[in-house]
Amino acid sequence: MNALLALWTGLVYLFLYLPIGVIVLFSFSQGRVLALPIRGWTLDWYRQALSDDRLRSGLLTSLEVAAAATGLALVLGSLGAFALQRYTIPGRPALRTLVVLPIILPGILTGVAMLSGFAALDIPLGLTTVIAGHVTIGLPVVLNTVAARVARLPQSLEEAAADLGATPWQTFWQVVFPNLRSALTAGGLLAFTLSFDEIIVTLFLTGEDNTLPMEIWARLRFGMTPAINATVSLILGFSLALALISQRLALTQPLKD
Repeated sequence: MNALLALWTGLVYLFLYLPIGVIVLFSFSQGRVLALPIRGWTLDWYRQALSDDRLRSGLLTSLEVAAAATGLALVLGSLGAFALQRYTIPGRPALRTLVVLPIILPGILTGVAMLSGFAALDIPLGLTTVIAGHVTIGLPVVLNTVAARVARLPQSLEEAAADLGATPWQTFWQVVFPNLRSALTAGGLLAFTLSFDEIIVTLFLTGEDNTLPMEIWARLRFGMTPAINATVSLILGFSLALALISQRLALTQPLKD
């Protein structure tokens, strides 16, 4: 029975990660045609991807959008987490569900809904609308991560600081913030990763400036090339590193009273 379960688990992981492995494998192939057997290995496709002006422009745009969206998500998500965990709010479970709804719903639904809203308000599409769309994706991640940490943070620490004469502002920066720092970093890194990789919502809200995923999507219409494989492999490594750091920081325990 254990052997059968292990075999089934292995097949599931193979199904999930084999396509990713194939992309990385062919990014080192000398040939332009993606076919087996691979007759040689090279790093030329990575050099080509890194020297491509349009890809570099898309990368800078993606970094700008992800940084802005992550900053807004951190502020709004942290405030929301404190409000939900520290105060008695009528309909709190419903509010929490509404906050995380954008990341649960299909991306195409979120994109169409936001596009309709911006059209109704006569707001032109551009990087501002893309950032707004990405905030709706990053906000639930930050809120859930910070709320989980706030729930485990003893209020007695804040009460002790107040008893010692600390102002609310001093209590936050010297007692609360150090305990939330790893959760904020973890939520921020995950929100940044989601924004950097997002394509469906971006497709509906973008203007003239292409993000890196949008640039790759446009090129895929003409077929898969080793240069695209190399670009995707670089994005994969970057996103994986951020996700691992985020998960590691999320496990950091707060101070005990």
